[in-house]
Amino acid sequence: MKKIKYFLGAALMTTVGLASCTLDAVNYTEMTSENYPATTDDLNQALVGVYQNLNKVNANPQMSFFYISMLASDDNLGGGGANDKLMQAVDLLCNYQQDMTRQFWIDRYEGIDRANRVINAIPNVEGDEATLNSIEGEAKFMRAFFYYELCSQYGVVPLYLAPTSDLIAPTTAAATWGQILQDLRDASDLMPAERRTNGHVDKYAAEAMLGRAWLFYTGMYCNGETLADLTSTNYNPLTSVDLPDGTTLTKQDVIGYIDDCVANSGYSLVESDYRNLWAYTNRFTVEDYEYTAGQGLKWVEDDNAVNPESMFAIKFNKLADWQTTIGYANGYALHFGMRGGQAYENTFPFGQGWGAGPVAPNLVTDWEAAEPSDMRRDASIQDVNELQAYTRGGWADFIQETDYYNKKQSPITAIKDDGTYTCCFENLMYGTDGWTQGSENFQLNSIHDLVLIRFADVLLMQSELKEDVSGINRVRARVGLQPIAAYSLEALQNERRWELAFEGVRWNDIRRWHIAAAALDRQLNQPVYELGLPSVNDAHNGGYSARYNATAGFFKIPEGEISLSNGTLTQNAGWTDASSEYGTW
Repeated sequence: MKKIKYFLGAALMTTVGLASCTLDAVNYTEMTSENYPATTDDLNQALVGVYQNLNKVNANPQMSFFYISMLASDDNLGGGGANDKLMQAVDLLCNYQQDMTRQFWIDRYEGIDRANRVINAIPNVEGDEATLNSIEGEAKFMRAFFYYELCSQYGVVPLYLAPTSDLIAPTTAAATWGQILQDLRDASDLMPAERRTNGHVDKYAAEAMLGRAWLFYTGMYCNGETLADLTSTNYNPLTSVDLPDGTTLTKQDVIGYIDDCVANSGYSLVESDYRNLWAYTNRFTVEDYEYTAGQGLKWVEDDNAVNPESMFAIKFNKLADWQTTIGYANGYALHFGMRGGQAYENTFPFGQGWGAGPVAPNLVTDWEAAEPSDMRRDASIQDVNELQAYTRGGWADFIQETDYYNKKQSPITAIKDDGTYTCCFENLMYGTDGWTQGSENFQLNSIHDLVLIRFADVLLMQSELKEDVSGINRVRARVGLQPIAAYSLEALQNERRWELAFEGVRWNDIRRWHIAAAALDRQLNQPVYELGLPSVNDAHNGGYSARYNATAGFFKIPEGEISLSNGTLTQNAGWTDASSEYGTW
């Protein structure tokens, strides 16, 4: 048996290379269930390998569900250059090349296999019951999270619950989502009632993820599993779900878990100022950025401080290398950075990148009309006309450029003591030594967290499930907005859109509410720039609503996986003819 290989992992975690099993994965390390894992130490080492999958996917962020959920939503366009066709294809719900997202499929199934190995080994390991329960809870959380992303992106997928090389055919959405919900319920019950700040998920993150998965499944599939059901505009969410173990999970059960999270988790809103959540308020940038200077702002993660609102986040570090460990850098910041290779003073405090996901002008106009005094709009969106010397058009190949960039996921620059600019504030905050590929590498040196679940999201889920205004009004009070007197679905939908803009939740929200087709069409004829010249965002491949109604927002299963599946996989609806293939802008 080969040695297990250990690598230094993301910020608070280390990673371990484990065998993997997906439709085409190779077993890189031979292991047998008879001798590994055999102890609780072995289980913890193996569990670290499960977490490492979060960073592995980040090596190709453009294929990930988080990335696709941003660009496919009605709040972002595709962007990029003339050759960045994947970005534009995702926005248009089209395909570019045969295996556009295949690496994501492979990587997530490797993570599932690692989680399965931990879960299936636990009954054979002697140890403290509480410790074993906690490990099992973490592994089940991660398995559920991986399946949540796969099922959101591709629909019904093969459900592997044990290490195997056998090919398994997909069953039904009820079966896969039932397993996701069961895993998250179990994880919530198994882990101790304590908040963790050591890089591991905890009971309360599981409760939050249970709420997210419940809301998506019971809304998206409320009419049934056919394409017509999924694209219907009828919205009447399910109130109970049968789970694989024979039990039933009810809406009231989920409310209980969310109430527990709100009341007992120890997570809280960052009350001082909403802007302190975002990296542009870091101590090396905040006083040089006109929008934030002189206001006493302080980033909640300054100098590795713990963000009280962050419940589940991906950590990054200095060891990103193009050849081996690129996933240790925040590649999302690079992709969403300002396109054009301009001098940093032109775009300060926002760094350069590939220009993915320019903010859709319809979001700005909707927001201004609905909530004109909402400070979150300017906290989340940068109007480039307010920057000193921004050059529109960048590298002269920018497609779907708008006047707006999202601030939350951008790389952040800083001014050094000598008056020159550094590509990433992290070079000053964490020191210029120790970077694998140098301290001025704008492609690898953004390493601030990617937060996947915030406490504010839980408060809004609580309001939605209970149909009351308590959570909504706590979120509104934080930004100085007047409370809402009575609950309405429209008010909840707006609050989620404003509060959680550019945090990867909007796409599944509009799908589960059955408003996606209409929402996406609002992007049509919006003002954009093409190669620096004024234009409009026009329809491709039949238009947004046509593509949504043809696919329900599920993307193409990689052809390479279908070829390897020996007939167990079939292609999703809407992806079998030329109408789905993106050509050119």
